[in-house]
Amino acid sequence: MLALLAGLLAIAWSPGVEARIVGGGGSRKSDCLAVLDAPANRPTRRPRHVRCADGDSCDADGLVNGQCSFPVAVCINSTLIDRCTLTGVESLTVEHAEDNGDPDFDPDFQALQARIDADLNFPSTTLNQCGLPATIQVQVRGPFRRNRCKKGKKRLRLRAVSTLIDERRVKVDRDDLKLTCLPSPSGCSPRQFFSSTFDRVQRQVFNQSCAVSACHDSEAVAGELLLETGASHTNLVGIAPTNVAAGNAGWQRIAVTAPDTGDLTRSYLLHKITGDLPSGFGSRMPLSGRALDRTLIDVITLWIAAGAPNDGWVPGTD
Repeated sequence: MLALLAGLLAIAWSPGVEARIVGGGGSRKSDCLAVLDAPANRPTRRPRHVRCADGDSCDADGLVNGQCSFPVAVCINSTLIDRCTLTGVESLTVEHAEDNGDPDFDPDFQALQARIDADLNFPSTTLNQCGLPATIQVQVRGPFRRNRCKKGKKRLRLRAVSTLIDERRVKVDRDDLKLTCLPSPSGCSPRQFFSSTFDRVQRQVFNQSCAVSACHDSEAVAGELLLETGASHTNLVGIAPTNVAAGNAGWQRIAVTAPDTGDLTRSYLLHKITGDLPSGFGSRMPLSGRALDRTLIDVITLWIAAGAPNDGWVPGTD
């Protein structure tokens, strides 16, 4: 049975991505309740984490595109960890998998939780029961000034609970998998990662800093502004802000005076990300955490000044 499951997983995963069972670092007495089937490669002697360069053989999509794709599956009641002989999992949860206002919500973790819920039956004492993999994508940070990128990281955490072994004592297996994506040695050019200036703004700014849980995503729609892919451009260009003071001043979220000309003075979005706001005009965005990188502010400034085009590259943004 285990061989069959391993074969199915190997078929589902991309060539060149070597998967192995990872215990995840839980207690020695409960570590087999849940294990991860992932392309772990660090440290060398006993791999427990994933470290890969964008576009390398360990990146499942095989492309230099600013992100690494890692297939990760979960198995329960594993017999591959000889120091652990427990069986019987009552529940298995992935941290930050619920879009309920959690600032660390991750849709990839949500997809893995959905895969677990669909493929595994709880409570279960079936040995080596595995779900199909979900893809965890880790983006590099950047490009920033002089087209430099930095490594991106995610940390996947699971919690398996069992009371089936001994009703008087709850057994918990906490698993942890670090996933790191390094910039490609071949470079970090915006044109490698994005199809246009607006695509860069959408994916590097809106998707990472704005359209996140409890902010400008489809669940919260803070300030009546949705900035998810496919909605942001329509909701920005030529639209009055909900802030009363800014609206009364004649500002727009992005003010465009001609097809290739934007008004930086009256574009509320630009003032929000620079923090250059008169009293009563709201607060700098992102509201929490560090301010947007200066390189990205410059990209948005040039994009708005060029009329906030939906496609094509604005000079200086690539």
